[in-house]
Amino acid sequence: MINNPDVNKTDIDNTSIRAVVTDIEGTTTDISFVHKVLFPYAHDQLPEYVHTHSAQPDVEEQIDAVRNELKEPDASLDKVVETLLHWIETDQKVTPLKALQGMMWADGYQRGAFKGHLYSDVAPRLRQWAEAGKQLYVYSSGSVQAQKLLFGYSTEGDLTPLFSGYFDTHIGHKREAEAYQHIVSKLQLPADEILFLSDVVEELDAAKQAGMQTLQLVREGTQAGTQHACVTSFDEINLTT
Repeated sequence: MINNPDVNKTDIDNTSIRAVVTDIEGTTTDISFVHKVLFPYAHDQLPEYVHTHSAQPDVEEQIDAVRNELKEPDASLDKVVETLLHWIETDQKVTPLKALQGMMWADGYQRGAFKGHLYSDVAPRLRQWAEAGKQLYVYSSGSVQAQKLLFGYSTEGDLTPLFSGYFDTHIGHKREAEAYQHIVSKLQLPADEILFLSDVVEELDAAKQAGMQTLQLVREGTQAGTQHACVTSFDEINLTT
């Protein structure tokens, strides 16, 4: 059950919104898909994948990035793998891990091992907003590659043509206002003409500090906050009138 069924459904200023930036996990996609499908797949595949592809330039780059994170430039490949597995097990938002996970997930998606989960209310609204001329973007802690794979191989088909761009932790951390200021700059729109959707209050707080409009998605198991307008599905978001 939703923890708080009497969520605040205060209207946003939908007449001014020209762009929507959406989170993924807990917003468009069930958290269990990430934690019960994607993470275990990457955990199982990672040791062999890193050892087999370590000389591949894009993989080698991420291996070196792990060594930089450890401040151990001569760390063995086994130490790198051990570190990456630990980061998966403790759900660390570390950029080289996200990049490597994206590479492994690409193989899984392309082989049909799984499809990207979307809540049933998401795709119809995204299509409606795109048809109405709204610019759509994704901002997730998962890599841009992982974002494109999830929406490209989704249960609702390939939705990537709907999006104008993607942002990950390279733009900044999701709980820091500076990241959203960077996004505003990239979009070249007034901040209050951008709507940010997320299930995480701290992310919404940061976006609001940057001047964006905000909506919290209160999916099953999510605790509604009090500082942001809340909805329980995309169906409750009206951007076309």
